[in-house]
Amino acid sequence: MEVFVYGFCLAVGLLFTLISAFFGHIFGGADAHMDVGAGGHVEAGLDTHGMPGISFFSPTVLASFVTAFGAFGLVFTHIKATSSVWTSAPLATASGGIVAWLTFLFFNWMFNKMQSSSECEVATLPGQIASIITPIPPNGVGEIAYVQGGSRYTAPARSESGAPINAGKSVRISRVVGTQFYVEEAT
Repeated sequence: MEVFVYGFCLAVGLLFTLISAFFGHIFGGADAHMDVGAGGHVEAGLDTHGMPGISFFSPTVLASFVTAFGAFGLVFTHIKATSSVWTSAPLATASGGIVAWLTFLFFNWMFNKMQSSSECEVATLPGQIASIITPIPPNGVGEIAYVQGGSRYTAPARSESGAPINAGKSVRISRVVGTQFYVEEAT
């Protein structure tokens, strides 16, 4: 009976993973994505703390637990010393928990790396030269283009003084507040 339960868990976990990969590839996925937006800011999904990453109870982590539980359960039932359900079930549960925890840590490490590299770049923008690509009206919002790390980015921008700035002018980024860039005409 326990072999059936472990085999079922392994099959369900693998099937979920394959279906997720297939439909995620076709439809773009929903568990995690990366969007390089107007300010070059990376969005990698959010966990329960509002920080980039995934929750411990995300489908990815849960599927890794179910798959590992089934796989380790099957292995433990075929080892003479751990073939009893009273031994194999706790060992399979612990092994599945470890695999789920490692999956959780890996994805959060990966998402935090992406986020921190983006934040460091945004912090270095004040003082950088940019070009106005959409005119900034008086006390309004226009758009700038700047190059950082070999990539061209665009961002919404306001004039620091509130004065209009025409398209094509060179400006210096004075500060970044959220996704809003404040600029001054370059001298």
